[in-house]
Formats: sequence, structure tokens, C-alpha cells
Amino acid sequence: MITLRKAADRFHTNIGWLDSFHTFSFGDHYDPEREGFSVLRVINDDTVQAGQGFGTHPHRDMEILSYVLSGALQHKDSSGGGGVIRPGELQRMSAGSGVAHSEFNASEKEPVHFLQIWLLPDARGIKPGYQQKKFDFAKGALTMLASKDGREGSVTIHQDASVYGARLDGPERISFELQPSRRAWVHVARGSLELNGRRLSAGDGAALSGEKEIRLEGGEKAEVLLFDLP
Repeated sequence: MITLRKAADRFHTNIGWLDSFHTFSFGDHYDPEREGFSVLRVINDDTVQAGQGFGTHPHRDMEILSYVLSGALQHKDSSGGGGVIRPGELQRMSAGSGVAHSEFNASEKEPVHFLQIWLLPDARGIKPGYQQKKFDFAKGALTMLASKDGREGSVTIHQDASVYGARLDGPERISFELQPSRRAWVHVARGSLELNGRRLSAGDGAALSGEKEIRLEGGEKAEVLLFDLP
């Protein structure tokens, strides 16, 4: 079964310096039918204006991924993690027993566009941690970005989930076998493509369960994330 969530159906927050679209319930936007999917709790599509950002604030018991699409994001947290995240990079912050962090646009001239992704951890109260890696994407292939065991050079998350990224533009076709006990979420970050024969565009998402195969093809400058979930 495939359930689509179109970009236009997302929640929306615009407070000037921040323009954010929420795939799932977030903050003041709440729908009991949209509290997440499996262990995936948040996909926020954020654009932050130059020189602006999120001041220091706390989190706990959450795996938080930042995926930059354009611009540069400055991160700093109380676990000692910090750096500038750019396109092609993924940052993981494990909030665990408690961490305070800030996220600011690293530029005084250009906006930064990024995805903020939250997953529930498989244990509470773990030691907070930070990790950041740059990835080389092969066109028309899945690149593993995050996994529980850090395989294939991915960042490590404290959950039995895997996050893949891919870029498709032209005749490439990607096939992913979904195990019977697993579910998946597909999020189109930009461009457009076909998911099992359904056309998706930037901001669209889809929940998949009971599907043996995930097919991604017909990409037009597409950048997509695939979450393999318990």
C-alpha cells in the first residue's frame, strides 16, 4: 500500500526569518493522524534567511538529522559538536539524556534551505553525540546516509532504520527491495520522479507498507530520501 502526502497538504509556518513546511505534526500544528510514520517523527523543510537561525534550545531522546539542500548551516551543541553543514553533507545529533544546540544560517547574504529530520531512538537516556559526513552521490544509485551500524560509511543512528539519498535526472532507474516486516517513507527534496508509477514532485512524501519493491525512475533533477523503517 502506498499513501501519498502532497507538498500542498503539509503544515506551514512562516515567521519572516523562517519559512517551514512540516510533513508531520510539529509545534502548534497538530493532527492526531499525522504524528509521524513508524519511528520517523519529523520532516521539516526549512528556509532560514541570511544571518538568522534557531537560538540555543534543548532536546532529549531524539535522533536529529540535518540535510542541507542549498546554502550553509552553522551548528553548535553542548556535547561538543559543531561545524558548518553544506550540500552533500549530513549531520546527526543524538539528543539522548539531554543536549542544547543552536542552528544558524552561516551566510550574511544568502538563505539556507535544509531538511530537519527527527527519528525516535531505540533507547532513552543515551549519551549525547554528534557526527557529520560528506557523501559522494552516484547518479541513479542509492547512497546510504545513516544506519544503526554505520555501514557503507554512513553516520550512525540509535535506531533500526536506514536513510538513503539519491539523485535522478534522466533514464536512471532505482529498485529497492522492502523486506516483509519493514515499512518505508519516501520524501522528494527537489525535482520530480515516479515512485512505483506515481508522479511525485518537490515536497511530496509517501508511506509504503506491504510493498515488495520500491521503484524510483523518470527523474527530472530529482533529489530524494528513502527511509527504511521498522
